[in-house]
Amino acid sequence: MPRLDTRPWSRQAAAFVTAIGLLGSSLAAHAEGQLRIAEQFGIVYLLLNVAQDQKLIEKRAKAAGVDAKVEWVKLSGGPAVNDALLSGNIEIAGAGVGPLLTLWDRTKGKQNVKGVASLGNFPYYLVSNNPNVKTIADFTDKDRIALPAVGVSVQSRVLQLASAKLWGDKEFAKLDKISVALPHPDAAAAIIKGGTEITGHFGNPPFQEQELAGNPNAHIVLNSYEVLGGPASATVLYATEKFRNENPKTYQAFIDGLNDAAQFVTANPDKAADIYIRVSNAKIDRDLLLKIIKSPEVQFKTTPQNTFQLAEFMHRVGAIKNKPASVKDYFFDDAQNAAGN
Repeated sequence: MPRLDTRPWSRQAAAFVTAIGLLGSSLAAHAEGQLRIAEQFGIVYLLLNVAQDQKLIEKRAKAAGVDAKVEWVKLSGGPAVNDALLSGNIEIAGAGVGPLLTLWDRTKGKQNVKGVASLGNFPYYLVSNNPNVKTIADFTDKDRIALPAVGVSVQSRVLQLASAKLWGDKEFAKLDKISVALPHPDAAAAIIKGGTEITGHFGNPPFQEQELAGNPNAHIVLNSYEVLGGPASATVLYATEKFRNENPKTYQAFIDGLNDAAQFVTANPDKAADIYIRVSNAKIDRDLLLKIIKSPEVQFKTTPQNTFQLAEFMHRVGAIKNKPASVKDYFFDDAQNAAGN
């Protein structure tokens, strides 16, 4: 059985992180050089891991005459990330396209939250250890599907889109009732071990690959690329308009550092794998990790791709009130987003 990428996680820990953030935000207002970044679990955050390890953001900021202090906050689920951003505990949020669209819609005309960049294209798999489940139509009330946040996370939104395509828009939330919120490491452990109420997990790399390798009954039920019609940016970064406008040097240093990280990973996959293991304290087979990083289905780039179909769907079913005309509505007008879709 492969070593599972598990790290300690608890509600107490989450509360502690939030409390620390609240304290920090009460002591200091936004200022050039202050940058608190929220990330979650998985290889989809590799660009942030590399930027942290190589201090790429700090280097870019220094070149611009800014002494940057970068802090990294680990959270689980879009709602927790969105709450942290709106409460001023972080400047950059890392989560799925679903949470971005939700917050863009709710803050339009107010905080005006928009996307900053993509973290790359990754296929997300809905994996089940129930041999009777071949498609999403085979799930029953006895099954439970784990994902980061029910009805909000990008995994949940993709599952809703797949449900709408199968049963019609009126039934888009059909599988929400058997979905449960669970951090990826815990959900992966449940799928590999078996014997729990969790029989499905809509995850991300490397957890989905660990499940497939660790349980002979584990198999792919749904691939996000198939639902979205091709490679897509599932995980993105976003911020408030206020932070972007009032901290132009810090904001640009972050983007430049992120692009540097994308170039680093593409040119040095082996070094990037070691960085992921070191920064994330991940217990994972290195060969499996390298296989994921080098997969032709995975692309490390900052330009968002194939996000608009999900945005259109969310508006169509009433998940967001504002109808975006294009990706430019919910991503900032920056160079890395110019060719986004």
